[in-house]
Amino acid sequence: MRSQSSKVVSERDPASIELASEVLLKGELVVAPTDTIYGILADATNPEAVNRLRTLRRPSGRPFIVLVPDLPWAGKLGLELKKEHIKLLSLFGVTVVLRKRTGLYHWLGKETLAVRVPRRGFVHRLLKYLGRPVVAPSANPEGKPPAMTVGEAVKYFGNKVSLYVDGGRIGGKPSALVDGKTLKVLRGGPYSFDSLNRLFLTFSSGLRASG
Repeated sequence: MRSQSSKVVSERDPASIELASEVLLKGELVVAPTDTIYGILADATNPEAVNRLRTLRRPSGRPFIVLVPDLPWAGKLGLELKKEHIKLLSLFGVTVVLRKRTGLYHWLGKETLAVRVPRRGFVHRLLKYLGRPVVAPSANPEGKPPAMTVGEAVKYFGNKVSLYVDGGRIGGKPSALVDGKTLKVLRGGPYSFDSLNRLFLTFSSGLRASG
């Protein structure tokens, strides 16, 4: 679905959450601040919307990170959730790759899903209002640097995205990424590998940085 005229709204606008929800529920795409950087969002429960985003954002077909409103949604997605995963998902900016127990939501991934529970910011409020997960890759075409402003995102995607939520300049890093099966750090994101290991001292074996 292609928007004839994209809209831009400030995240401070009281109507921004409701407007973004309406756009997502129509199966259209939204660029908005996540809890880390700007993301391009689609309703994760809508396979057509996810496929539309995949065509636009990730032609390679690699799976997207899924942002969930709360931990119970991990169960609804058919994921294997253990105590250590719950601890990981309680931390800011940490995405965990979890094994799937069922074939539910197969368009998101067949064997594993990378999920995160945002704890702050616009996307946290949006998910609470929307009541369902979104897929949320960074706001850039595959191989390009992430957009740090809405203006940069508009240059990337134009009217292929229906709504842009302006949160100012965001120059952060993508989330940390942890393999839930091996408890191995795949990407440090806003953390160093050492700081992640210090954070996870509650685990008997700690986390092993990959590579």
